Amino acid sequence: MPRRKPTHQSVQAKYEAAGNSRRVAKWQPTSSGPIRATAGLQKIRDRSQDAVRNDWAGSGTVQKWTTTLVGTGIVTRWKNRKFEPLYRRWARDADADGVLDLYGLQALAVRTWFGGGECFIRERPRPLGAPLAAPVQVQLLEPEMCPLLDATAWPGLPEGHEIRQGIEINRYGRRVAYWFYKAHPGDGLMNARQARPDELVRVAASMVRHMFEVKRPGQLRGVPELAGVLARIRSSADFEDNVLDRQKLANLFTMFITRQLPDKFLNDLELNPLTGLPAMWDDTGNMMATLEPGSSMELRPGEGVQFANPPEAGTTYSEYMRTLHMGTATGSGMPYELLSGDIKDVSDRTMRVVINEFRRFAEQRQWHTIIPNMVQPCVEWWADAMVLSGQLTAAEAAEAKDTCRHSPHGWEYIHPVQDVEGKLKAIEGGLTSRDAEIARRGDDPVVVDEERAESAKRQARLMPAPPAPAPAPAPAPQAQLPAPAAQAPALDPVRMVESLSAFVSAMRPEDRADPSALAKIVADATVAIVAGLPPPQPVNIQNHTHVQPTPVNVEVAAPTIENHTHVQPTPVNVEVTPEVKVDLGTRKTTTDISRDGSGEIIKVVQIEKSVD
Repeated sequence: MPRRKPTHQSVQAKYEAAGNSRRVAKWQPTSSGPIRATAGLQKIRDRSQDAVRNDWAGSGTVQKWTTTLVGTGIVTRWKNRKFEPLYRRWARDADADGVLDLYGLQALAVRTWFGGGECFIRERPRPLGAPLAAPVQVQLLEPEMCPLLDATAWPGLPEGHEIRQGIEINRYGRRVAYWFYKAHPGDGLMNARQARPDELVRVAASMVRHMFEVKRPGQLRGVPELAGVLARIRSSADFEDNVLDRQKLANLFTMFITRQLPDKFLNDLELNPLTGLPAMWDDTGNMMATLEPGSSMELRPGEGVQFANPPEAGTTYSEYMRTLHMGTATGSGMPYELLSGDIKDVSDRTMRVVINEFRRFAEQRQWHTIIPNMVQPCVEWWADAMVLSGQLTAAEAAEAKDTCRHSPHGWEYIHPVQDVEGKLKAIEGGLTSRDAEIARRGDDPVVVDEERAESAKRQARLMPAPPAPAPAPAPAPQAQLPAPAAQAPALDPVRMVESLSAFVSAMRPEDRADPSALAKIVADATVAIVAGLPPPQPVNIQNHTHVQPTPVNVEVAAPTIENHTHVQPTPVNVEVTPEVKVDLGTRKTTTDISRDGSGEIIKVVQIEKSVD
């Protein structure tokens, strides 16, 4: 069966970027490896360093990245507090050039990395008698110190090794040495020709750390961070210069006077007696007319004035430059707002999102590039030198290498109140620890606690706390009143009157006929009833029980009979006197007497009824 010929549809590119359409027909990039892609690396370095020196975008990028990644320094600490004072003393004199301390070297290494694409950190052993805390120092080398040399045979090169871009590699592809110039090639004539063997020195890879950002597997040398935006930086600088020159031309206010020569021009021409030229000409023979503030000029017949009209900068100049620099900032990995300081139309919430993302990128570069290629190697070189000088044992040196903790300079709070409150809540909720939060700020938790304790002691010594206020005197004990006796239940006035009426009804008719006897009996009964009421309470106790008198026809008058029984008025607001008048109305009494067989009275029943 014959094979079908492939149709056009079956062989066309699946991705537009892989095709040859009109949009990408002229896009013909080369296919190069990680080493060949760095061809012309020295030219890129030269242009990058020129941009850092002469352009604000290049200089600002390097400066802000250095501040962000290093700050005041990436500090090394240990749980074993013995190592820290020893390491701090050595860090003061760690620079082989004798200019900076260890943390200044960190900042310089980052500047070199961003400006030239890489930086070499070299260990420089010193004699044991050198006036140093440890017999070792650190030297920084610019990328130009390692030539872009490729060789398979070179004086001093071991058999089976080769040099690729100045780095010696063994048969397994492992870096074993670096070849450096003895002096910087940019300070002499060596940059204009190929390096000679007598100008280079071989340094073992164990004594060198190569700090650069690896972007492709197998990459040997670093490329400047500004390589992708160097063309934009140069173009924006040229554009800005052209606009500036155009504005300079616009400031040259020029006026041209045009006239028609009269028929008798030469006869009417006014001459300068000193030069012999017309009066309106200058000494060089050019016609001129001066302009003065507030002057008024009258032109002759046939003369006219024409002003120059130079081009303007344009209304879109600022927006175009802003857009151009936003691309430059993005290409260098820096937020535009931080690079330029332009925070136009940016809210604080948006700025927080931008800064947080940028800090994540910065932490990646700290822990992937700076700490493993410079900070940790310096600790290891120092520990080995301390063993050689007899200040540490081999076991202590191993402990110093393995237990060290590196703390980058902490970030400042974006919103101090909210950020601190959030961290405090995270600590209280067990999501993190107080020591971890202090370390993220770049501080030492032990030192912070010691400073707080020392500050508290100093404050207690210099500013003693004010004396505590005297306790308030205890309240005077109140007189204990005797427990009141069991009180009779409160009497109901209505029932009291009813009982009094029943008592009077039970009296003999002859007793009721005697008013004095009746009054005495009623008074005694009333006194007895009132005596059964609760005794009056002490004056200092208030009784809010208000008993309203009931509408009984009890009239109380001034006392007419002396009674030596003193009864205090009670809270029921009832006043009692010995004389009581009771209006019983007209009543009829019926008496039923029962007798026995001998005539003795055994039972008397007396019934009294009202007849009204």
